Amino acid sequence: MKSHFLYLKKTAMISFIVLSLNCTSQKIELENAQSNNIDFLIEQATNLWEKRSDTNAVKQANYFLGSAYNVKKTNPEITDLYIKCLFFQAMFLEEDNVKKDSLFLKGSVVAKNSVLNNKIFIKLVQESSINDSTFKILSALSEAPKELVPSMYWWATNKLWYLKTKPAIERVNQRELLEVIMHRVISLEPNYDHGGAYRFFGVFYSRLPGVELSQSKTYFEKAISSNEYYFGNQVQMSEFYYQKSEDKISFIEQLELVKSLDASISINIMAENLYYQKRADKLLLQQDTLFE
Repeated sequence: MKSHFLYLKKTAMISFIVLSLNCTSQKIELENAQSNNIDFLIEQATNLWEKRSDTNAVKQANYFLGSAYNVKKTNPEITDLYIKCLFFQAMFLEEDNVKKDSLFLKGSVVAKNSVLNNKIFIKLVQESSINDSTFKILSALSEAPKELVPSMYWWATNKLWYLKTKPAIERVNQRELLEVIMHRVISLEPNYDHGGAYRFFGVFYSRLPGVELSQSKTYFEKAISSNEYYFGNQVQMSEFYYQKSEDKISFIEQLELVKSLDASISINIMAENLYYQKRADKLLLQQDTLFE
């Protein structure tokens, strides 16, 4: 009887070990399949991003990236492209303002979480001697490493365009955070997104109460002089600075210049340049309304 009990016990133990090994093997297979699927999604999204002059390509890329992001939220290869694609769709492809705002906000949140969950950033926050949690974050942002430039930039940029249609007080309330982020971007990589941080301040300071409008002009000029082949710098200067300063002549001249340029002057940004030429044409058609 005792030997029979020991036999059963031994059999049960063997079965348990085999089952455990099978479960471990299945888990590894599942993880490998998931990893392969993520790689596939990233590859497809990257290929679609390269075809972003096609409206549907960007929307499909965002679908693939959204699926990958839901599985691996801390993968910088996913988040860096996702936050850029979300902005592109909102900026150039969507006509509905509610949809635009939703995409800008989502891009901002994804980028923000990418920064806040970064191990180096968490360490900077933890090592700060400041007691106030908000100032801990601001202090860490002012010391953030170069690897966080994409996430910081798209956090602030998506946030700015989300706030563009909101009451001025909301932009005022976010001023310190956005300034800290973008000044850090300028100190680390001033030409990121074709002078994007300079362009950011050009837009921001044209719509922020209590700031000299000349600051907007200064930043737009820096963006244009450092990245003359990116049409967005000229178009946004016309749309925001020249309109706000009521300089209709410069508004028209600069937009007409953009329309006359060859969008393929820089192949890597041809898609953006084509969309900005369309924007220039639209603004010129609205000039009488904009300068009433």
